[in-house]
Amino acid sequence: MKLILTADVDNLGAPGDTVEVKDGYGRNYLLPRGLAIVATRGAEKQVEGIRRAQEARAVRGLDHAKEIKAAIEGLESVSLTVKTAGDSGKLFGSVTAADVAGAIKAAGGPVVDKRSLELPKAHIKATGKHAVVVNLHPDVVAKFHLNVVAG
Repeated sequence: MKLILTADVDNLGAPGDTVEVKDGYGRNYLLPRGLAIVATRGAEKQVEGIRRAQEARAVRGLDHAKEIKAAIEGLESVSLTVKTAGDSGKLFGSVTAADVAGAIKAAGGPVVDKRSLELPKAHIKATGKHAVVVNLHPDVVAKFHLNVVAG
């Protein structure tokens, strides 16, 4: 089965790659999860759009990573307001990496891929200040404090 990947798949390829896989793997795993689309003429035209979107999100090198680090660490305050919190400061839900990436962008920072964020314990479940690490490049790591506020 010939497929075009729409997401990064371990041991298979990157978004935009055309791969040949066994029928069961493609039909039962890749297609239902949205990790790939069937390779047709129309889909091959979409490959270029997928690659452009991937390149726009990617860090382009060490200098670019240092610029993004300076922009993130230069933010005065990154705060995230959560709707529901108990009296003790515990959240009924949790703050995920996607929420933190949105908070960075809302604070005037650069667009950061949620997969590059390291939260204290996978998810933040309490209000207050939390240290967050952003892995931009193997040699560049940005650190900042996220203030979770009950709304």
